[in-house]
Amino acid sequence: MSRLLVRSFGVSLDGFAAGPDQSLAHPLGVRGPELMDWFVPTRVWQQMLKTGETDGETGIDNEMAEQGFAEMGAWILGRNMFGPVRGPWPDDQWKGWWGDEPPYHVPVFVLTHHARAPLTMQGGTTFHFVTGGIHEALAQAKAAAGARDVRVGGGVATVREYLKARLIDELHLAVRPVLLGQGEALFAGLDLPALGYRCERQVAGERATHMFLRRDTP
Repeated sequence: MSRLLVRSFGVSLDGFAAGPDQSLAHPLGVRGPELMDWFVPTRVWQQMLKTGETDGETGIDNEMAEQGFAEMGAWILGRNMFGPVRGPWPDDQWKGWWGDEPPYHVPVFVLTHHARAPLTMQGGTTFHFVTGGIHEALAQAKAAAGARDVRVGGGVATVREYLKARLIDELHLAVRPVLLGQGEALFAGLDLPALGYRCERQVAGERATHMFLRRDTP
């Protein structure tokens, strides 16, 4: 049965999952890349870069990153995760942060208030733009994924909406030993135990502690 998962989601010790002032120059916000410093040295990331400069590390962090892509049949992204464009789409020129071949290789459903035709990229990724909200995006993603899982790739507001609706089955946080002080707080105002979530396990990696939260079946 298809599950809705959050995987490899970087969080600071003080609970921020993105820095402030997201822009074209700072896609993750100011200091936001520090949350992903555990991911950059991994073999998973280095293979995505396809630079050939390094094979990447193969430790626990890499294993956690690999699990984040295994058996994923579709992704859901908030519009900010697709790009910095705000309001109605001025044209179809913006095609995401990732170049001609995004790392997903499956259908991706982008939450937006403004309709746009599907965008097919190299490597099997097609972006579908969903204007009907989180439930419609989930229904479309699960239909596309079949028996495989659906991953919510962010951003923070999108993960929070799915948590508040009790739709996320498991949440994997890569907790980094940094303090951002400001940014987008992942859990502010959320009562996770009341929503049915509990901490199931933790795994110490080379540059992050990997925490797994699971929603109890009602």
